[in-house]
Amino acid sequence: MIEITQQIPVEYFKHIEGTDGLYEMRVSQGSDIFRIFCFFDHGKIIVLAKGFQKKTQKTPKSEIEKALKIKQEYETEEKY
Repeated sequence: MIEITQQIPVEYFKHIEGTDGLYEMRVSQGSDIFRIFCFFDHGKIIVLAKGFQKKTQKTPKSEIEKALKIKQEYETEEKY
């Protein structure tokens, strides 16, 4: 869907408030719901950072922090 759709509905792909460029993809498989945190590399490539199975309404802050750390490491290593 990301590859072929001009604008993805917010129920499947949304920006995480209070972050600098971290997004959340929503994937459903049967009754299970999964979240995958991602970010853009130079606006053209989507880098998948962290996935987890969501079991509550609110996204755990610890999962967001882990994804932000991965994003920071990626951006730091990309410069070398």
